[in-house]
Amino acid sequence: MAYAHLGVEELGGGVTVVTLDRPEVLNAINTQMCRELRAFFGPLAFAPGELRCIVLTGAGGRAFSTGGDLKERRGMSAEAWRAQHAIIEESAYSLIDCQVPLIAAVNGYAYGGGCELALCCDFILAARTARFALPEVTRGIMPGAGGTQNLPRAVGERRAKQIALSGEPFGAEEAARWGMVNEVVEPEALMPRALELARRIALNAPISVRQIKKAMHHGLQTDLRRGLLIEVEAYGRTIDTEDRAEGVNAFNEKRPPSFKGR
Repeated sequence: MAYAHLGVEELGGGVTVVTLDRPEVLNAINTQMCRELRAFFGPLAFAPGELRCIVLTGAGGRAFSTGGDLKERRGMSAEAWRAQHAIIEESAYSLIDCQVPLIAAVNGYAYGGGCELALCCDFILAARTARFALPEVTRGIMPGAGGTQNLPRAVGERRAKQIALSGEPFGAEEAARWGMVNEVVEPEALMPRALELARRIALNAPISVRQIKKAMHHGLQTDLRRGLLIEVEAYGRTIDTEDRAEGVNAFNEKRPPSFKGR
């Protein structure tokens, strides 16, 4: 599929890089970009195919994404705004529902919807120069692409309220201290590190990886006892797989496993 504002590069071994590609406007998110995110990620909730790990980043080096394109939104009627926001919601939810592990490589500004897209990923790596913010409150709106839900799950309710109610920007080191960012690296090391992790994940048994992601995602939405039931159900899905037998055989034969996702 050809995309106008999304770069998709398959690197082999099940690893793909998806790039938010509007560098001339710091990868601001317009309606078409959301349609393309929805088109790419939507099917991955049900049919991941040969994909084993995805890295999401921004083009141009200056920004991951500065959020919603307010020039496109200027003069929008309330009805048009609601219709557009439904597309934004669907694009964000498609990232959350993606079965394939998704790493955000934040290489610059991640403001507003850009910050929210990063939070929709499984975890975040950030360049030391990256900056984050949820400034929607300064524009008379609020985060509406998962920010009020994903952020407190990452940094806690009180810190999330401070970030979202003030709109103040913060740096990568602060984001890491607060638990939002997993690792902070020098800008030139960001993509090599993200791809190193992606390839490491891609070498593991795909069904196992997806079941771990599923168990954590759904288990965190409920109490411990129900979470344990979700875990056991997910574990059971791995027992009847060829990959489970391959993993045990490879260990006993002292060789690297070759997982097929079956």
